[in-house]
Amino acid sequence: MASPNLSEIITTTLRNRSKSLADNVTNHNALLRRLSENGNITTVTGRQIVRELEYASNGTVGFYSGYETLDVSPSDVLTSATFDYKQMAGNVTISGLEQIQNSGTEAVINLLESRIGVLEKTMSNTLATSLYSDGTGSDGKEVGGLQLLVADAGTGTVGGINSSTFTFFQNAQTTATSSAFSTTNIQADMNTIYLSLVRGADSPDLIMADTNSYKSFLGSLQAIQRVTSDRVATSGFTSVQYLNSDVIFDSACPTNKMYFLNTDYLRLEVAANRNFVPGEAKMSVNQDAMVTPMFWSGNLTCSNRALQGVIHV
Repeated sequence: MASPNLSEIITTTLRNRSKSLADNVTNHNALLRRLSENGNITTVTGRQIVRELEYASNGTVGFYSGYETLDVSPSDVLTSATFDYKQMAGNVTISGLEQIQNSGTEAVINLLESRIGVLEKTMSNTLATSLYSDGTGSDGKEVGGLQLLVADAGTGTVGGINSSTFTFFQNAQTTATSSAFSTTNIQADMNTIYLSLVRGADSPDLIMADTNSYKSFLGSLQAIQRVTSDRVATSGFTSVQYLNSDVIFDSACPTNKMYFLNTDYLRLEVAANRNFVPGEAKMSVNQDAMVTPMFWSGNLTCSNRALQGVIHV
């Protein structure tokens, strides 16, 4: 049987670690770190996640002269996209035998710290991987990541908007020259898609690369060109700079993908009271064990797909 205060010890320890767990997840993922630096990891409430869209498609705008009739026709444009909450959970479990072997508050807390460390890494890796998903994993329960928001085809239904119908909500995309990343062609391919994403002062600030694209880009540079920006120099991420963007290698990035992101329009929306928040510690129904869940809920959203792009094979 559990000691009378064991559930309180477990719940309190997890609650105290909740903030640091959320911070560690953010700091160990380049995309999440950039979103956090930009203030784009936000807390949301409501039945769905709603993003106001940023686009320019009002057909009534134009020049006129004197008493010329103005265009007052309704501008039938979409104003927002809606995203579903995605839910993730993991458990910390302590068996009855382990409770006996680790009697005393300090021993239990030491055991908990070890278990929480494993949970932290697992949830962190799961979320990091899902940031690149197309949202179909786990029967559609997974976070809608970059393969959805910045799709190879450039189209798809995102946030309830069919971008084949509403073309302003398509992302840029191109196939690598000769259908392969190479030191010979990669900079030309990067130049093409990067420039297509520049709108005045708006331009990509982050490029996430898989092994093949990163190796090709790195190999195309002279030693003097391999510069890391001050912004990521102390972050521990493997990166070099390209124009106004940081090019960062991420082992979680899907094979043969290179994402060009304007992170001003990307946001990780986290449900209130679900940012790595522990549930109540309870005895298992059919086992001699104390089980405590840890919850996260939210989704990755985009308000301007036209300023995001991908090079793929």
